[in-house]
Amino acid sequence: MEENTLQHPFAREPVGRLLVRFAVPSIISMVVNSVYNMVDQIFIGQGVGYIGNTATNICFPFTTMYLALSLLIGDGAAALFSLRLGEGRREEARDTVGTAILLGLLVGGSYTALCELGLQPLLGLFGCTESAFPYAVEYASITLLGVPFVAVSIACSNIIRADGSPQYSMFCMLAGCFTNIVLDWHFVMNLGWGIAGAAWATVIGQVLNFALAVIRLPKLKNVQLSLRTLRLRRRTVFQIGRLGISSFITQGAATFVVILMNRSLSTYGALSIYGSDIPQAAFGNVMKVNQVVVAVLLGLGVGSQPIVGFNYGARIYERVRRTYLICIGAATTAAVTGWGFCQLFTQDIVNLFGQEGELYNQFALNCFHIFLSMVLLYGVTVPTGIFFQAIGKPVKALLCSLGRQVLFFVPCIFIMRAIAGLEGLLYAGPIADACAFLLSGALGLREMRLMRQQPHSPQTGE
Repeated sequence: MEENTLQHPFAREPVGRLLVRFAVPSIISMVVNSVYNMVDQIFIGQGVGYIGNTATNICFPFTTMYLALSLLIGDGAAALFSLRLGEGRREEARDTVGTAILLGLLVGGSYTALCELGLQPLLGLFGCTESAFPYAVEYASITLLGVPFVAVSIACSNIIRADGSPQYSMFCMLAGCFTNIVLDWHFVMNLGWGIAGAAWATVIGQVLNFALAVIRLPKLKNVQLSLRTLRLRRRTVFQIGRLGISSFITQGAATFVVILMNRSLSTYGALSIYGSDIPQAAFGNVMKVNQVVVAVLLGLGVGSQPIVGFNYGARIYERVRRTYLICIGAATTAAVTGWGFCQLFTQDIVNLFGQEGELYNQFALNCFHIFLSMVLLYGVTVPTGIFFQAIGKPVKALLCSLGRQVLFFVPCIFIMRAIAGLEGLLYAGPIADACAFLLSGALGLREMRLMRQQPHSPQTGE
């Protein structure tokens, strides 16, 4: 190990101070990113009505899938970048940046083209109702244009954060979100552009985020980039994919689950007094609020990632363990706070998305209270998956990620809807959350014990 590696702040500064410095900007960035979708829902609910929210919820699989691809590249690249810096292999860290940028452009552009070509059949597959179909086509056809910008900006922002500039990464996200909010209000409420106005506001915010992230790259602290750096390297692409695969599958599984839930809500809603549109609109709003809570926990996990990755690469395992345990404690506190807020102020949250009829309000309240009843357990589940990604163990990261979304949630959907119909679908979420908590907790505790047995860096004394 190179001596300058041991002098790096990640190896020397107090873990708690480092985590605050990196996690706070990361939390703000993640929350702001989740607000992108929720702000659209709020303005659409106020300006168009719940049928507009039904349409955006139907389009949500497009969002989760392009985020899956973007995180595959961005999280994988950031993890590889941190590990290579920790190992003192700066040239390989530099090559990671160039490969990630080109990969983001290629994947994002291809995704947009394919989805635009198959837009209407895909919306039918997602369970779009006849009344929401024209709104969904209009919204999706515009927002898909922003995908290449999102893919590159996520990769760049994650690398900038891993390079030691989390504040700038946060600034990029804040600038894009603030622009989105202002333009949402102007386009939807002032100009009366409806759902198309919300879509254009989102895309413009994403383009600004992209521009601010890209212009920062020449000023990275730990590597020097040049035009020759910008090329695809087969080995680096594979390594990025290996480390980012858990993020991809987490989001990809979310896509499958949202589609399954939308179709189930439409089918079983039609058999109830609520109809098909009300359950889809209410569930979409619940998921947007849930995303904000999860975003705080993701921010903590992602903020700890460069610290964990660097010290794991440098074999300073005691600092890895300490970072993980502090992160879990902070995440649990945040999760319990989010759970309490959702349970105590439910009516106020529902009203944010528009004040509809009594049937809508009744189902929305029920949906919030039941589906989010186990949010307090997210404090272990979410950061543990990111932890395993940071230390280069994608299989365990994958198990944590898949636990809630696929291994537990999907079977619960089929079982609970057969037992209790529409209301049973709402109970599938908390049951899956409890099972995922047990799995992630067991894997995390086992890894802590294994690290105690690993040989530490002989130069650290830890």
